[in-house]
Amino acid sequence: MVKFLKPGKVVILLNGRQAGKKAVIINNMDDGSKERPYSHAIVAGIEKYPLKVTKDMNKKKLSRRSRVKPFLKVVNVSHLLPTRYGLDIKVSTRLTSETLKAPPRSSVCPRRSRGSSKRGTSPARTSGSSPSSGSKFPHTL
Repeated sequence: MVKFLKPGKVVILLNGRQAGKKAVIINNMDDGSKERPYSHAIVAGIEKYPLKVTKDMNKKKLSRRSRVKPFLKVVNVSHLLPTRYGLDIKVSTRLTSETLKAPPRSSVCPRRSRGSSKRGTSPARTSGSSPSSGSKFPHTL
């Protein structure tokens, strides 16, 4: 079988949050890996494209609308639709699915405690089933 999903190939993602978005294959693993026993590829694309700007807009709005939000994702090859286009760029082969693993959550950012909120404390909302809620029907245990 001819290998046509090579690095630099432009593809369209078919599943997930980025469905319908264009992406470029950075690296592909035809044999799979220990964690992903299926053939998969690392793709990079643009999640949010820049918006239209006009000359009447101020600098702050212009910079906000000119932002580009990229994404990097490991995708099953069956969820890619290859196009006839390719990029003639040198892509790094050092990027693997192991390097894309997220570090443990505790080291990235500490979680807030569930009781704290930005607005301060407020009484808990109840459905009226607790004995202290003053409902008509007393509950016995």
